Amino acid sequence: MSDFLTNHGVVVALVCAALAVAYGLLTTRQLLSLSPGNETMQRISGAVQEGAQAYLNRQYTTIGIAGIVLAIALIFIQDGYVAIGFVIGGVLSGATGYIGMNVSVRANCRVAEAARGGVSPGLDVAFRGGAITGMLVVGLALLGVAGYYGLLTTVFDRSQKEAVDALIGLSFGGSLISVFARLGGGIFTKAADVGADLVGKVEAGIPEDDPRNPATIADNVGDNVGDCAGMAADLFETYAVTAVAVMLLGVLTFTGAGSTAAALYPLVLGAVAIVASIIGTFFVKTKTDNVEAALYKGLIASGIIAAILFYPVTKWLMDGVQYKGGIDTPGVGKLYLCSLIGIAVTALLFVITDYYTSTRFGPVKKTAAASQTGHATNIISGLAQGFQATALPALVLCLGILGAWKLAGGGTVGIYGIGVAVMGQLSLTGLIVALDAFGPITDNAGGIAEMSELPEEVRNITDKLDAVGNTTKAVTKGYAIGSAVLAAVVLFAGFRFELADNKVSASTLNFDVGNPAVLIGLLLGGLMVCLFAALSMEAVGRAGGQVVEEVRRQFREKPGIMEGTDQPDYARCVDLVTKAAQREMILPALLPIAMTFIVGIIDIQALGGLLIGVIVVGFFFAVLMTAGGGAWDNAKKLIEDGAFGGKGSEAHAASVTGDTVGDPFKDTSGPAINPMIKVANIVAILIIPIIT
Repeated sequence: MSDFLTNHGVVVALVCAALAVAYGLLTTRQLLSLSPGNETMQRISGAVQEGAQAYLNRQYTTIGIAGIVLAIALIFIQDGYVAIGFVIGGVLSGATGYIGMNVSVRANCRVAEAARGGVSPGLDVAFRGGAITGMLVVGLALLGVAGYYGLLTTVFDRSQKEAVDALIGLSFGGSLISVFARLGGGIFTKAADVGADLVGKVEAGIPEDDPRNPATIADNVGDNVGDCAGMAADLFETYAVTAVAVMLLGVLTFTGAGSTAAALYPLVLGAVAIVASIIGTFFVKTKTDNVEAALYKGLIASGIIAAILFYPVTKWLMDGVQYKGGIDTPGVGKLYLCSLIGIAVTALLFVITDYYTSTRFGPVKKTAAASQTGHATNIISGLAQGFQATALPALVLCLGILGAWKLAGGGTVGIYGIGVAVMGQLSLTGLIVALDAFGPITDNAGGIAEMSELPEEVRNITDKLDAVGNTTKAVTKGYAIGSAVLAAVVLFAGFRFELADNKVSASTLNFDVGNPAVLIGLLLGGLMVCLFAALSMEAVGRAGGQVVEEVRRQFREKPGIMEGTDQPDYARCVDLVTKAAQREMILPALLPIAMTFIVGIIDIQALGGLLIGVIVVGFFFAVLMTAGGGAWDNAKKLIEDGAFGGKGSEAHAASVTGDTVGDPFKDTSGPAINPMIKVANIVAILIIPIIT
């Protein structure tokens, strides 16, 4: 049975992963065959493409240097197979972001051109551009994990445990790219955005995306390297890390052929979910111009199809398997329900995040209304909404963890059920990334329409698409945070199981808060999150200040820019922010690696406490920052649409200040906490051989 499962389970995963990659390639070909618009549109889009490519080339060069050092270190800490896995994970994660971003920056002008025909054609092109990135994320992640596992167990004759240990290296490679991409992209996009807004909107009084603003192209570049490449790397890492963590739990908690089945179960769940996601993309259409409903229709369709397909997969792989020690599993039905809990958690996180960040609901309206009484009350309201937005997601995750743990049998073995729930949640990753990439594509399309002086009716359509894109970016960040926390819970369980497998004493595996070492670790974990957030926000502030000075300099030295008789130097701003982002991302990105390693060397109990502290504090900081930032952003947009005095009013000026504060919250520090949480847990697992 073991050979049958290994051969056929891996093949199913590889075939479905190949389908996702094929979908991405075919859709790319169709997209690039569409008209890119007139010469002006192509010139602007080309400038964005050039800036984004230059940034990613420099970023990956920087990461490559760090990656080589870490790969060599892993050979000595673990072995060559782990180091090779690390390289595979890093290369695939980088390729996902690079290819997806390159498609997005070519889709922008095509969306603007398609918008001439109405909302439906514009939606179709924008969503297909995002879906390419989404399918590449899940396709390449599953291809890497299943392919390397199959190669190790069949060609190199490694045991299941050895193969999964090597896959932890692959997870670390994806995590390293993710934390750098999130930080670097976030610093770039928000430094450019802050600089463009403060000088353009506040000081010069010109509209967003006005071609006279020297930081406009850098702002559009930032949307892609932050929200497209950054989110792609983030969810690639989450997907791969979770699959590997659940595989590790399966190998360590099940016996005989059951361990093979349990290791392959998350891979096959991910495989059939890809089929569901591809089918779901064809449901994204609208006849009523309701863009948001059309996008969510595709997501709902994918969720329903995945839920249906999960049952036969669970029946095939998990029927009759046993935990170690002869403990019976709760049965096919309960494990299947664990996977459905993951889908339910996703749906609830979407609804909650939408409530706190959409212009349709009370939190954003309260922040917009608070802008009428000044800048300070806007800031107070945005912070309050961010704090409040942590409560319901925390309760949802608690109930999801409890439900899956109980269904899978409770105790130590119940952790596997939580892992199954996380894989159920990640089954929608392809569509989630598509919704996120939809945001920067439509944002860029609106900028191109503005700078190319397309007819007002075209700009109205791109504005409508962009407004929905802002909402989808916010809700997908909520999803990413929730999946990161659940994945970290599974990783922490894997850390404890690995310690036990390395014959660590039972007392060491109990992280009692009454133990001073554990308490110290908890405090250090919380400290690490706070310091990480502070460093990344300061980085945005410093880089943004440089953009402000540069834009002011150009306005001062080239007065003809405002009259339209002189051209701004866009390339200068792009180069300035690129250099700043590369310089500023190094320290915060290396913090979770270095601090986890140092604490682990000193005391295992303190290391366990640190991991718990990072998970708990990291979750609340990430939700606070992303939800609060989203509320500030959409409060500004609500006022710009005419509420509370509209553009140019005192309320609008206050909302711009709030949005400027919220930008590094929601697009730099908050999202970057997700990979930071997982990096700390993966590093802890990898250093076990030298701390035990």
